[in-house]
Amino acid sequence: MSMRSIGFYGLLIALFALADQVVKELVETMMPLHERIDLLPFLSLLHSRNTGIAFSMFSGMSGIGLSIVMAGVILFIGYLALRTGASQTWARLGFALILGGAVGNLIDRLTLGFVTDYIYFHTPVWSFAIFNLADVFITVGAGLVILEEFLDWRRGRPGRSGGEARPD
Repeated sequence: MSMRSIGFYGLLIALFALADQVVKELVETMMPLHERIDLLPFLSLLHSRNTGIAFSMFSGMSGIGLSIVMAGVILFIGYLALRTGASQTWARLGFALILGGAVGNLIDRLTLGFVTDYIYFHTPVWSFAIFNLADVFITVGAGLVILEEFLDWRRGRPGRSGGEARPD
């Protein structure tokens, strides 16, 4: 990846992390802990704090331990992102979203000792985990990386007309 591309995607990562932090700051300062604001019959804002990682896994693990694990994952994802080809635009955007979300959650963990969550999908008989914008970035980003892999796979296979697969 060229230095110019690294700079561009680095800026995207910073913007995604900043957007996440701004929304979390608004939730922390304007909503009391555990307050719920119903937006739709199935969607609420619910101020919550997650001491674990996704779906509160490892919530019993120390904050330092989780931060070290998260930093390691961020470095690994960054390594994968640097290996993407120039034509893999969806994957590069996906990795920027993943890294921006991961950095946003790591900032919470390092500064607060927990991650602020606030998006709550539910019905009268079912509820989904509470999550935040960083989690949305991570999920959408992973989807974009998978999409790019699928598209690359499809491009590398013979077409319906019986053409040859292109070499990598």
